[in-house]
Parts: sequence; structure tokens; C-alpha cells
Amino acid sequence: MGKLEDIVSLCKRRGFVFQGSEVYGGMAGTWDFGPLGVILKRKIMDEWWKYFVEEREDIYGVDAAILMNSRTWVASGHTATFADPLVECKECKNRFRADKIAEGISESVTTEEFLKTHTKCPICGKENWGPIRKFNMMFSTHVGAVLPEDVSENPELAEKGVAYLRPETAQGIFVNYKNVVDTIYPDLPFGIAQQGKAFRNEISPRDFILRDRECSQMEIEYFVRAESWEENFEKMRKAQHDFLENVMGLSAEKIHELEVPAEGRAHYSKRTIDFMFDYPNGEEELMGLAYRTDFDLSNIQRESGKSMEYRDKITGETFIPHVIEPSVGVERLFLAVLANAYYEDEVNGEKRVVLKLPENLAPYRFCVSPLLKNKPELVEKAKDVYQILRKKYGNVTWDDAGNIGKRYRKQDEIGTFECVVVDFDTLNDETVTVRNRDTTKQTRVKISEL
Repeated sequence: MGKLEDIVSLCKRRGFVFQGSEVYGGMAGTWDFGPLGVILKRKIMDEWWKYFVEEREDIYGVDAAILMNSRTWVASGHTATFADPLVECKECKNRFRADKIAEGISESVTTEEFLKTHTKCPICGKENWGPIRKFNMMFSTHVGAVLPEDVSENPELAEKGVAYLRPETAQGIFVNYKNVVDTIYPDLPFGIAQQGKAFRNEISPRDFILRDRECSQMEIEYFVRAESWEENFEKMRKAQHDFLENVMGLSAEKIHELEVPAEGRAHYSKRTIDFMFDYPNGEEELMGLAYRTDFDLSNIQRESGKSMEYRDKITGETFIPHVIEPSVGVERLFLAVLANAYYEDEVNGEKRVVLKLPENLAPYRFCVSPLLKNKPELVEKAKDVYQILRKKYGNVTWDDAGNIGKRYRKQDEIGTFECVVVDFDTLNDETVTVRNRDTTKQTRVKISEL
């Protein structure tokens, strides 16, 4: 595993991730995915969807709108509680999350408790802090014809036009729970899954794509009977480990479970396990598993006046299901996959950077090259091989820049699983050289057997 700055450099150099709006000086907490980053991100999301939705018979998908009725966030508790402890340095005027810069304190820290930690400002090194204030993390906007200047003149209009960019994808699932039940009428337990954008007005975005203001989430709300939540919680816990280790290829020793104490849990959670990962900059949260009880559905029922009860098909019993929620941020998983795959070694006395990505996640399965690009007969044959592999695998790239050694180094850096080289022997015996990324071993293989 390399240093974070090494991974950031690789992402920029090879087209995985760029700073958002970089041409204008950038915008903190926003990142753009380049050609290779888009491929890797899509593969991660597709593998998650395949594992948790397509390969199961009890989970269904939805794709809810980002903008939702503002009552959604009243019922969910976000309007009242979705806030971080903000503290400002009186010397340099920079602002920070109090619980992130001081050791041993929680998000519910008071000013007095924070000052007792004698934390120094990470920017200026002084210890001169203002009071702790709650900072709402939801981005607000206005919907409709009411303009912001009209709202300032008539405050009553504000409530009519206010909307929020969703801070989580979960509520899009909950507000569609009844629609899914009425149209699919699934047996309990069952889940509803969603992938999509979420927005959080982070006080201090940091650590590359680990803490963003705009991110992608993958979440499941798994509806169960209240008496069976522990059993289903355990099944989902094991499924998350299996997915991370056997589908994403993450090293088991880098994954740790953190049982979150009551004071550190979200307002809706009765039990939470954070799946922590050893990132280059230290142990950070990768994904979470929460038992949300019937908090959300009961609140929606109260706020909307519409029943959220489920009717048992056999007994006719009605009740509000409880919920198990596995949740992961795509960018955090993306960074974990990159960090886990990043290696530096030596080949023939030269330093080599290689991304040992699992075959299912490698941006390109093959790279096809002619040994020499100034030999038309080799180029023509290599193009034929390239088209054959593209039809079969899809994710195949072409490279004829520089000598073959430089091509190998470039493909190693972007994680291409194998390189296929067409040389003069190919013209006689229909075999090509296949070079493995991880072992660098080269073998001759017939084109028909690729």
C-alpha cells in the first residue's frame, strides 16, 4: 500500500480522478472521475448491484429523485439533528469539526468539554477557540418561481419553496416502501436497494475522496419482523464481509469492525457496526451496518397520515416492519480498492508501480499491442486481435506508444490484467505473447485460445 499522496498522483497522472472544476482553481470537496476512474467506479457499483440485488430473490431496486418534499427531512429527523459540531479558530478564522480535531470527544461535545482537550489549531498552532456551534450539513435550495430575494422580503414564502439536496439515499427508499409493497407485494424479509448521489455540506472536506461534499451512495433498507432483527443483522454483517473480501478483493486483515456506542450512533440507530479500513492515512470508516428499528416508517406514517403497515399474507397480521441498513459510500470503497491494490516493486532493476486489481475490477482485461508500430503487417494483425477481444470482453484497450517496456509499465500502473503482443512469429503460427500484470510472466498463446 502506497502513501495517500502517491495514490492521488497516480489518479491524476493516469486519468482516474481529477479535482472538481480544476480549470477554475477547483472547488473543495468535489472530484471528477476521468476515463479510467469512470470505468472502475462503474465496475464497483455494478458488482455491488449484482451481489446484493441481481443474485438475490429478496431485494428490489428503486431510483428515487434527489429533490424530495421537505417534510421528508422533518420526518427523518435530519432537519433537527443532522448537524456537526463547528468550532472556529479566533486567530486564523479557519473552521473545523470539533470532534475530528480533538481526541476522545464525540459529536455531541460541549464548548467546555472541547476547551478541556487543549487542542491547538491545525493551521496556525494557536489555542484560541470560539464556542461550539451546530452546523447543518444539508444543502438547501428553492424550488419553483419564488426567488431568494422574494423570500427575504416575505419570509413566509421560504417554507413553501424550500428543498434540500438529499444527504442520504435511504429516505428515497423509505418513501417508496409502500409503493413497492403494493406493486410487488414481497414476502418478509425483503429489501429495497438504491444507488445514487448524496450531498453533505462538510465543514472541512479532507483526505482526497474520503470526505466529500458530493458523493455516491449504495444503500439497502432490509425490512424484517421486529423479533428477527438480530438474525438478519448477523446475516447482512457476514454478507458485507464476503462482498468486501471476495468481490472487491480487499485484504481481510485491513478490515475491522467497530461497535459504535450509543452516544456515537445516529439518532435513528439502535445498533451500528462501522466497517473500518486501513487507508494510507490511517483507519477510517468504509461502510456501515445499522439497525434502524421502525423509526423511519413510523415517522413517515405519523407525518403523512398514511399507513406504513405490512400485512402478513398467511395470518393477516399487520405491523410496521423494522429495518436493517447496510450502507457504503462509493468513493470510500473506490479509494479502498485503489489503496489495497497499489504496490511498488522492481522488475529488471527498475522501479515499478502496479495496481493489482482483481480481474473483475481491472479497467481493462487486455491491452493489445503490435511489437513495432512502424510495421504495417504487425499493426494490421494486432488490430484483428484487438477486435476479436473487444467483441468477447468489451473492456480491452490498444497501446502502440513507445517501446514495449514502457507500454508494460503504463498498463501495470492502470491495473490492466494482461498485455497481448503481436510479433513476427504471430504471422506464422497465430500465437501471441501474453504477459501477466502481477507475475510479469510471459507465455505464448494461440489467438483462438485467448
